[in-house]
Amino acid sequence: MNLSVGIVGLPNVGKSTLFNALLKKQQALAANYPFATIEPNVGIVPVPDSRLTKLAEITKQEEKMDSFPPIKAATVEFVDIAGLVKGASEGAGLGNKFLSHIREVNAIAHVVRAFEDENIIKEGAVDPKSDYETIETELMLSDIQTLQKVLENRKIEPQKKSAAEKFLAALNNGKPARTVTLTEEEKEAIKDLWLLSSKQEIIVLNVAETDYNPESIEKIAAEYAGILGVEKEKCVVICAKIESELSELTEEEQKQYLADLGLTASGLERLIQKAYANLGLISFLTCGEKEVRAWTIKKDSTAQLAAGEIHTDFIKKFIKAEIVGYNDFVAFNGWKGARENGKARQEGRDYIMQDGDVVEFKIGA
Repeated sequence: MNLSVGIVGLPNVGKSTLFNALLKKQQALAANYPFATIEPNVGIVPVPDSRLTKLAEITKQEEKMDSFPPIKAATVEFVDIAGLVKGASEGAGLGNKFLSHIREVNAIAHVVRAFEDENIIKEGAVDPKSDYETIETELMLSDIQTLQKVLENRKIEPQKKSAAEKFLAALNNGKPARTVTLTEEEKEAIKDLWLLSSKQEIIVLNVAETDYNPESIEKIAAEYAGILGVEKEKCVVICAKIESELSELTEEEQKQYLADLGLTASGLERLIQKAYANLGLISFLTCGEKEVRAWTIKKDSTAQLAAGEIHTDFIKKFIKAEIVGYNDFVAFNGWKGARENGKARQEGRDYIMQDGDVVEFKIGA
């Protein structure tokens, strides 16, 4: 499945700087004035996964190859959406145009400025809490408009009407759509609305360079979770400036830079991990002479549905899946060793996939 994350926030909180760092090249215009980003910039970023390199090493040895097989990581699509301002739902700034871009992503990364810099214009921003609430309010106001139009339809089906009324009641009480509980029938009836405040959210706290160390990161995440009234698990602390500097370095230099800061993972890695966790995603792995690859699926997906990620025809033609856990695959140096030691299992279509499963699907003609 494709994972897309929209980067949103008030102007000049560091969205475009973060986006440029994520893409490792200057694709967005990171300028010091509001609305520097006019059209949404979109970039595909590979998901860092050290397991793939190890599988490539094992495959090269097992298949007696002269070189490593191609490595294809899972990917995340990041969308840099222009800075929203108060009144966006009524067209202020470049309002509704950008709200429509948010509608198309799976998750929202709210970038909140958690540093002070007198040289940067803080257009429309007051403090982290009001900054966050401004964006959340605009998304909710847009949803209210959408739902009101839906409920004006006299021919609306009962399940859709019921769901719309539940959403509208919550939104009018200041609660986002993601907090509403629906029946399965209501979820199905309302899914075509793509409500903005129903998106899973990640709070990206953009901090100063001096605060980018393990102790400060934990402290700031806990502090801002309390200030913003969100779960700490939804917060990820980054320093867009340092991430931008990291993007110019080689992989080895990046590791050394992070080690000097006392960090084991970059902001990119932690942001993607948060996105995966909040959206309930995992990766399964395939390996062979042609390629070593990670595939993104929903947690609790069956083997049959996972096969469909490789090719939709595999769903109908699925026979079985041969599966080895990643740790066992590495411990026994590949398929042959795993099979000889009883670690390769034959699983049917209803098997629930686990993160890191190394899989070979058996598909009928």
